[in-house]
Amino acid sequence: MVKTQDIFHFLYSQHFENGLRISFGAIIPAVIGYYFGDLSIGIAISLGALISSIPDTPGPVSHRRNALLATLFLFFVTTLITQLINKYPILIGIELLVFGFIFGMFSTWGPRAAAVGTSTLIMIFLSIIESGSTSDLVEYSIFVTVGCAWYTLLSLSLSQFMPYRLAQQELAEGIREVATFIRIKSEFYDLNSDTDKSFSKMIDQQIIINTHLDSLREILFKSKLIVKDSTSIGRTLILIFSDTLDLFEKTMATQYNYAEIRSKFGETEAFNEIKITLRRLANELDNFGYSLAANRRPKPLFNLQDDLQNLKKLIDQTTEESDETTFVLKKILINVRGISLRIQTLYNYFQKKEIDTKRNIGDISKFISHDVFDLRSFRNNLSFESNTFRHSLRLAIVLVAGFFLANLINFNEHVHWILLTILVILKPGWSLTKERNFQRLAGTIIGGIAGIIILIWIKDPSARFVILLIFMVLTYSLIRINYIISVMFMTPYLLILFSFLGADTMEIAQERIFATFIGSGLAFISSYIIFPNWEKHKIQDNMQRLLIANYNYFTKILETVINRDLTPTDYKLARKDVYITTANMASAFQRMITEPKSKQKNSKELNKFIVFNHLFSSHTANLISTVRSLSNDEIAGEPVKNLRRVLATLEKVIKSYKSEGIANFEEVKFKIPDYLLIDIKESAEKEFINGQILELKKISNDLQRNSEELLNSGDKTPLMTGTLSNSSAL
Repeated sequence: MVKTQDIFHFLYSQHFENGLRISFGAIIPAVIGYYFGDLSIGIAISLGALISSIPDTPGPVSHRRNALLATLFLFFVTTLITQLINKYPILIGIELLVFGFIFGMFSTWGPRAAAVGTSTLIMIFLSIIESGSTSDLVEYSIFVTVGCAWYTLLSLSLSQFMPYRLAQQELAEGIREVATFIRIKSEFYDLNSDTDKSFSKMIDQQIIINTHLDSLREILFKSKLIVKDSTSIGRTLILIFSDTLDLFEKTMATQYNYAEIRSKFGETEAFNEIKITLRRLANELDNFGYSLAANRRPKPLFNLQDDLQNLKKLIDQTTEESDETTFVLKKILINVRGISLRIQTLYNYFQKKEIDTKRNIGDISKFISHDVFDLRSFRNNLSFESNTFRHSLRLAIVLVAGFFLANLINFNEHVHWILLTILVILKPGWSLTKERNFQRLAGTIIGGIAGIIILIWIKDPSARFVILLIFMVLTYSLIRINYIISVMFMTPYLLILFSFLGADTMEIAQERIFATFIGSGLAFISSYIIFPNWEKHKIQDNMQRLLIANYNYFTKILETVINRDLTPTDYKLARKDVYITTANMASAFQRMITEPKSKQKNSKELNKFIVFNHLFSSHTANLISTVRSLSNDEIAGEPVKNLRRVLATLEKVIKSYKSEGIANFEEVKFKIPDYLLIDIKESAEKEFINGQILELKKISNDLQRNSEELLNSGDKTPLMTGTLSNSSAL
């Protein structure tokens, strides 16, 4: 059943919808051209439509429109220039060098601008063919531009027709990823699972969730139609996003000493019931995401209240039968109830006739970043200190090398395959280049073999055309989520396409595989020897940003205790920074450990650093939630003193890092009233809170020792400078 639902979820997803749109936009001009007896014009228009789809990534309609219009202009200019100089290989080499560098530098202005540069370079590659007359050159550029205009009109028209669909689909995917996170959390309550592996999976899943959250902020908060929508639709989508974030935080906050819980309660029914309840919550959330993507009214699968009552009963039973204190199990129950309530709130948006859409979720404008398109940011990156500059220069050099190598071995007819392979494989980092290299090679070889088998066994043109359409849709549906499978479908669909054009498909398959090997080889070797970019040289910045984000997040606890006026905006901005910096740090570490051993640095200690920071942010989330629900009398005294000690330890660790980013760190000075330093009221809740703070104190001390080990690792380029004192003296 789950597998079937996953298939249907894919069919309702934005990825499949993108595949249908791109395929329709690309195939229609060619079919019309064939019908009217001028297939070459149809193919030129189809190429323009197909390649212009690259910058059409999820985001606000205005951003997509601007990117597509910029692509339209660049297509006309660059194809015309390329056609005019096609007969002069030296000039083509200079063009590749100049445009390869310039369009590579487009990533300075963000991912969408980088996609505009990528699509323009691909169109240049496809234009490197034997030139005709001057009038033919202009016509070709016009037809390509018409194709881009046709796709732009198609894409924007669909967005106008279904203005909320993209946000709905992205929300559904984000919600299902949070469900996966909860499912991973349930593994900690399974005695047969490895907690270390589960923790690693949890960090990886957090990266995936953060990607969706960033995309949702772009789509929801930068779209004027959704933000200013006078109806309940746009507002409801924003509220669902806000509640999903709170739900994710609730899940993050369920972080405890699992080794201790397992040893004390692992054999009890209550322990096993926690696992079952969490998995049901995950299934419920999956169901909600599926219904949202399918554009159906979500209906709950389970009666979660019965599950919670049963869990409470088993915890009470454990309390009566066990000599151990079960306060931690009761706290887990409270957190599980909080998750359940958030899920029920999501369902309520579709079950109640009247919805409160006026709820304050903070100042939306502060949650979005703004891409600045100016020459200053471009100029600031014209330095070997910039990864973008080094990558752009490397790309330009390798493109020129690939072009002249193709000429040297008389591979001119399909030189664009070599150049295209270089472009899609060569990434700023070595590890990403290595990964994409394998995906491209494996996908091309497997797809080539599959394509040849299809052409040998299936002779009927109609059947081949149907297969071509299916493979084409799957190619562009999967290209952003599973590149290797996408290439497996792309290669046979191209072979079938060439068979319709009367080409020798066996020869084409061999040439495509040959071109892929040349392009991937050049890209892989260059990433190692031409201005290489190793993660160890910039990992320190990610580390310090993560520490600062956790510091700022932690200060919200003291702000709540002292002022009691913590605004939703301030709190959620701090939370957002923690999510982003955690994902960035984990991604950088993942890339580093796939690099050659000689280029790695302190891998084991860096892994501990990520784990400690994740534990710290999880405990902080739990504490903030608890502190906001209690009076100061229940927190005053030792808990506040320990909060201050944790803060002091973090400050020392952050200041010890050698980084220019230290200027961005500002200590938060708290004036704590004397009465908050005196124990006023004793309770089990206060004892538990102080225990949580002491756990944070232990984690901060672990971070300090971890930093000392990184500093004293003997590396010639130490991560930090300065001396760390023992925080336990505080």
